[in-house]
Amino acid sequence: MLKRLSLYLLLAGFAPALAAQVRVASPDGRLVVTATVKERMEPFVPGERFYYAATYDGRPLLLDSPFALEFSGNRPFGAGVWIENPRPSSHNEPWERVWGKRKQVENRYEQLDLDLVEEGSGRRIGLIFRVYNDGLAFRYVIREGGPWELAAEATGFHFPGNPKVWAANHGGYQSSQENEFLPSRLRALDPKAVYGLPMLVQASDSLWAAVTEADLTDWAGAYLSPTPDTRAQLVTRLSPRLDRPDVAVISSGERVSPWLVLIVGRTPGDLIESDIVQNLNDPVEIEDTAWIKPGKSAWDRWWSGSYAPDADFEVGMNTETMKYFVDLAAEMGWQYQLVDWWWYGPPFSMGYVKHNPASDITKVTPTLDMPELIRYANAKGVDILLWLHWRHADRQMEEAFPLYRKWGVKGVKIDFMDREDQEMVNFYHRTVKLAAENRLIVDFHGAYKPTGWSRTYPNVITREGVLGNEYTKWSNRITPEHALTLPFTRGLLGEMDFTPGGFRQKTIEDFRAVGPDAPGPFVMGTRAYQLAMMVVYESALAVLCDSPYNYRVSPAGTDFLKIVPTTWDDTRVLNGAVSDYITVARRSGTDWYIGAMTDSTARVLKAPLDFLGAGRYRAEIWADADEAADYPDRIRKEVRTVTAGDVLELKLAGSGGQVVHLTPVK
Repeated sequence: MLKRLSLYLLLAGFAPALAAQVRVASPDGRLVVTATVKERMEPFVPGERFYYAATYDGRPLLLDSPFALEFSGNRPFGAGVWIENPRPSSHNEPWERVWGKRKQVENRYEQLDLDLVEEGSGRRIGLIFRVYNDGLAFRYVIREGGPWELAAEATGFHFPGNPKVWAANHGGYQSSQENEFLPSRLRALDPKAVYGLPMLVQASDSLWAAVTEADLTDWAGAYLSPTPDTRAQLVTRLSPRLDRPDVAVISSGERVSPWLVLIVGRTPGDLIESDIVQNLNDPVEIEDTAWIKPGKSAWDRWWSGSYAPDADFEVGMNTETMKYFVDLAAEMGWQYQLVDWWWYGPPFSMGYVKHNPASDITKVTPTLDMPELIRYANAKGVDILLWLHWRHADRQMEEAFPLYRKWGVKGVKIDFMDREDQEMVNFYHRTVKLAAENRLIVDFHGAYKPTGWSRTYPNVITREGVLGNEYTKWSNRITPEHALTLPFTRGLLGEMDFTPGGFRQKTIEDFRAVGPDAPGPFVMGTRAYQLAMMVVYESALAVLCDSPYNYRVSPAGTDFLKIVPTTWDDTRVLNGAVSDYITVARRSGTDWYIGAMTDSTARVLKAPLDFLGAGRYRAEIWADADEAADYPDRIRKEVRTVTAGDVLELKLAGSGGQVVHLTPVK
């Protein structure tokens, strides 16, 4: 243990000038966190205060970064403190996922618990550091006997120099977190803005990091702002409560905060492979998880208001339309049909701004025969998921969720929360726990980012909180560059309901958000590029966005959509550059799947197959056709035999992709 963990306590006396330093290293010794108390002037709480810093391979990763808390009715905590009772420990707690990027998860870390004690008052805050090979995390413990109110938190991330960052400005604390992660320099960020998590940082040519949080429970979600004086470091900001905008967290007694996390790797692909965010959450609390079924879903909403040339009915919220989509799911071997809004009548009373207070989520609109739909779907091996506005769910879930289980519904999609304050976080937790009691999976839309809680409650099978394919209906924001930034930013955190699978391809030059020649909408990039999202993006529930007609009239690639899984036994990132290109390999059983995507630049990417086992493999390949630059819906398909010693050359058109299915040859 002494080789893995260095702990030093340097005491200079028992006065305010007391200095202390502690140090903890990752199991492989490469990542080292040092915590110290020193005299230095800082905004928020000037004077002698606590800092932490980090190095990777002996090079600075974080310079002295402050920690401070501000409580209502009390002075800020962080100045005039000393470190007391440091307690190191080593842990190795492997576990098994219900679904996700890999089945068997290593959870090995070094931990250091300590107390910060304030001189004079004796106020005490606990700190817990965990250092993994792929990152560091820490949380604080508020030790109070009675009620307390946390007004603000100011934890710093002080990166050396002026690194490049990819940051999402959501315009404030109330949003659906559906924005681009735009490249910038740290010192160019707006100090008046709050940026969402994660934030990607290129610390150097060979060192990458992402700031996020984990285990967000009965707390306010965290954001980042650059410090207003020098903009040299990032500082956390907590989402304020709606009922008390001057307060972030109201609680009592001893409480632990969420984990603040820095995922670390030598390449941006290393961050995608990391398990640290889910490792920092509690083990599964659902005793029987066999009913939680990953899979793919047909979806009617992307096509709402359009028509079906191969049907003799009006597309809308009616039994005929829902059966039409169920038929697609059955043909494709998909597990679900998502019945989106209007199934219980109009959910809004004023545009999309105000929910309809008269809505009743236990009643079905007269145009839809719900028992018949569920009977019809189940007879074809398809299960039904239902959309709900969060305010209606908040009011009626105790009655509705047991009713849905009685109907035979298998899950709910909860929408339009658009907040991350303590009250909303608690709504998520109440919803998921009640859904688990009634064996319902949950898909959150209008949602905040994942914090790894799907480890504890894996019925949270996916969520939005991403600028996804639905935006192609009314904007040109879903560019290849945006799609190639997501794996390294929002995608780092896990389950991401991007709704891939658009089959109306357009070149970037020809793309239009709304076209006169229905059926629409359209997507940028090639057909193989949309297929590759099924491997590159992680989501145990993959909601395929396009219509039955478009899949049937242009079937190139539908055979891949029939076979590709949505949960994995292992994940490898073979190469990648943020916003430029990526190649990901994922294993399901003995089969491997490769997905590659590129931005508007055509590329040839190399995919070494050294992750394969012994023997020969059948490689079934769906690639951009030679003419895909002009006709992006065209695919070239081939089959060949490969071994672990081979290197595939993946030829991608501009805004193109490629997928490969590798099966052992017996």
